Amino acid sequence: MGEPLRLRVNNEIPAYRTGLVAALDVGTSKVACVIGRAEQGSLKILGSALRESAGLRAGTVSSLDLAEQSIRDCTAAAENHADSRIQNVLISVNCGQPASVTARTAMTLDGALVSDEHLRALLQDGRARCRLQGHEIIQSAPTSYVVDEARGVRDPSGMFCQRIGVTMHAVAVKPSPLQNLKLAVERCHLNVVGTLFSAYASGLSILSEDEKQIGATVIDMGGGVTSIAVFLEGHLVYADVVPLGGQSVTADICAMLAAPLSAAERAKTLFGAALGDLQAGADVISVPQMGEAGEDTALRVPRSMLTRIIQARLEEIFGEVQKRLQASGYDVAAGRRAVLTGGACQLAGTRELAARILNKQVRLGRPQAFPGLAAANAGPDYATAIGLLMAGATMPPDVINPDLALPRTGEPKNWWERLTGRFLG
Repeated sequence: MGEPLRLRVNNEIPAYRTGLVAALDVGTSKVACVIGRAEQGSLKILGSALRESAGLRAGTVSSLDLAEQSIRDCTAAAENHADSRIQNVLISVNCGQPASVTARTAMTLDGALVSDEHLRALLQDGRARCRLQGHEIIQSAPTSYVVDEARGVRDPSGMFCQRIGVTMHAVAVKPSPLQNLKLAVERCHLNVVGTLFSAYASGLSILSEDEKQIGATVIDMGGGVTSIAVFLEGHLVYADVVPLGGQSVTADICAMLAAPLSAAERAKTLFGAALGDLQAGADVISVPQMGEAGEDTALRVPRSMLTRIIQARLEEIFGEVQKRLQASGYDVAAGRRAVLTGGACQLAGTRELAARILNKQVRLGRPQAFPGLAAANAGPDYATAIGLLMAGATMPPDVINPDLALPRTGEPKNWWERLTGRFLG
């Protein structure tokens, strides 16, 4: 634990510039902030915090004041833990109905050697073609190159070819919800220097390299939404969001058992399960009633009734996930591996229920451990925030912020140098 963990990207240790990196995961039910320091070939966690979220519904800001206060409290706690102050953050995005956008482009080289200038022009054209009417691109990256007839080329730089092509994948969201989310963060005197789709960020921290290459589906179960990210051949190839999450389960318990929100959440956490013996009625739980006080007024119900309520909603969520995967064509193409993460996946039996409905091999995903991150804070709740931190420490800036231009001739190729004072806190 004393030696910083060395990160690998495509089996290579990336170059780092020493400096602070901050990640902020603003969700419907919680806000997580993680601050790390990028060192030579390593990343070390300096501070982290998780606070209850307010002012968001289904990932979208519903009250700027409440959202701002939640973000401010969480970042302040993380800064105190890290004994550092941050100015710039990378944020996760679930709002604005995220959608996948793919584009292809090609250029003729007539047998020339592929240079950085050629790739720069090719990628710029590919990003320009990643458009969706009424949406804004939050991230984009090449997924594969074609060199003449050879497909699946990972890096065509330095190769001779007659014609070169690239396939791009981007995630687009509606601009107004995105701007409101950024505004809530900026009102805390923080600069948003990059955005990533939340399930993609989670995948970076919980998937093995083999899973990314062979194919895996990340299902990030949050409080307000369930995000889907499909990885194949090392890249994100599909993104979507189901507007249902853990709070939908809590709301069902409130409606069916007439319980206050806090009591419903407590019953779900302490006694809830996604699967169980629905016929067994021996276990009985007490559920407080809305507007009532005292133990005598509590409703006593079989535990199996609570399981039925939870299971029905989770079956709906996983059924909707399956429909979207089938419609995209990646239900089979991405293989039979699925990884659950997020706070709402931690109920007993959730993994087994997902495996039954999705017809996939399902496991629960936890982010990889880093020095400085307490074991209690290394659960699924932190998967997105840790993935954001890893992205901030390893990814080119044009992936996490499409507005940033690629370096021109003579500019430093180390993107940390180009983002000094912008990305680093």
